[in-house]
Amino acid sequence: MRGTRSRQPEITPELLLRAYSIGLFPMADSADDPELFWVEPELRGIIPLDDFHISKSLAKTVRRMPFEIGFDSCFEAVMDGCAAPAPDRPTTWINGKIRALYTTLHAMGHAHSVEAFDGDELVGGLYGVSLGSAFFGESMFSRRTDASKICLVYLVERLRKRGFRLLDTQFTTEHLKSFGAIDVPKARYEVMLAAAIASPHLKF
Repeated sequence: MRGTRSRQPEITPELLLRAYSIGLFPMADSADDPELFWVEPELRGIIPLDDFHISKSLAKTVRRMPFEIGFDSCFEAVMDGCAAPAPDRPTTWINGKIRALYTTLHAMGHAHSVEAFDGDELVGGLYGVSLGSAFFGESMFSRRTDASKICLVYLVERLRKRGFRLLDTQFTTEHLKSFGAIDVPKARYEVMLAAAIASPHLKF
């Protein structure tokens, strides 16, 4: 795990929002670990909304509209999908406390999901937290080719239309870098975050 972390005995939804506003987010070591710890990366992953890009093949797939896309239509089911084991992710950091906290944030209007449906079946999605004009991506999953990628495309489009200024990915991966994700030093990220948090809270 990159970045510093510290144990936290009790985290409330209000404290969680405060933590996001200063650059912290919680994780668990595993789904079975009841404890959470704060993470504060020295290098923070973001996707600059003006520099987001997709491959020609993915753009073609998006235009074909293989899935029906929803927003906030089944938040808890998306969390379930993100927590489920997958071939490239046999374990998860989403434990019971994480589920309870983010479900409450969703009810408060601060946690949101994007969903991909094939008929009535949820085949992909992502979720994250919105605060001010910042969106903090938490996790995504896919049960069909490109389902989570297409959800990300729709997320960015929605954030742009609503006037969001910051899309936080916590860390970068080669997958996210293919969309334009970059690492920014902690000091630079803090300036970007402060500007986004100072904005009025935007409707997702």
